[in-house]
Amino acid sequence: MRLAACLLAGLLIVTAGPARAADKLTVLLDWFVNPDHGPLIVAAELGLYAEQGLEVELIAPADPNDPPKLVAAGKADIAISYQPQLHLQIDQGLPLVRFGTLVATPLNTLAVLADGPVMTLADLKGRKIGYSVAGTEEAMLTAMLRTVGLGMADVEMVNVNFSLSPSLIAGQVDAVIGAYRNFELNQMDIVGRPGRAFFVEEHGVPPFDQLIYVAHRDNAADTRLPRFLAATERAVQYIVNHPDDAWALFVKNNKEVDDELNRRAWRDTLPRFALRPAAIDFGRYDRLAGFLKEAGLIKAVPPVESYAVAVR
Repeated sequence: MRLAACLLAGLLIVTAGPARAADKLTVLLDWFVNPDHGPLIVAAELGLYAEQGLEVELIAPADPNDPPKLVAAGKADIAISYQPQLHLQIDQGLPLVRFGTLVATPLNTLAVLADGPVMTLADLKGRKIGYSVAGTEEAMLTAMLRTVGLGMADVEMVNVNFSLSPSLIAGQVDAVIGAYRNFELNQMDIVGRPGRAFFVEEHGVPPFDQLIYVAHRDNAADTRLPRFLAATERAVQYIVNHPDDAWALFVKNNKEVDDELNRRAWRDTLPRFALRPAAIDFGRYDRLAGFLKEAGLIKAVPPVESYAVAVR
């Protein structure tokens, strides 16, 4: 018995060895921390990345246009981006690949004041529409106007430089394209000027994934990627099952977002998180690419497999 115990102790010493160091991952957010990033923050707070052998660093960008470019240049591992922008970036030759989904529905809307003169899209004729980002937002607006027999010549476009709800509330414009249904509409309601939203996917725009995870194309087979998605998937499940506890974790180290606007946004974003972040609808990507090609924003519709993967 004593000999057996000694042999067992020796075996434990040999097989235990040093603890394996966690694999590091740098993740660039698309914007400052907000409820859209809930699964990433909650995964970190619950220790789900550590359980996958990952050490994940989340970084908010100085310029929201930079993250995909930095990943393409090999300066970071993962960027949060947008499906419409991915199609443009692939068309421009950036070596990116979509490997997961964060927010699985559009958040974009065309917003107007609830008590304003615009009751239907047809009422936009002759009115001013504010926008922040040229290109994809104009393509979406064009499609929406087309459903009521209008064109871009029937409206006046005004660049409001990301001041969407303030410019609408101030009467500088009659509508804004690109307002997020989980943020700007809540922001307007809080200040007593509620809005009305026309949802892009209900008015001529193909549905799309609002927020996605992208990596460098050469890293599509990186074993860290499926482990990262496994952690965020478990975080989404926790958020859905325990929304209040998850909110407490979200604001624990992000006190700047613990306010009424972000609480409302949390509520409205929760049902839009991808329950299966690794899954991909190839038809959805093909349809949006075709839409963007028709709008003249990309030159061709490449095979989805060339820029989107389902990691395992």
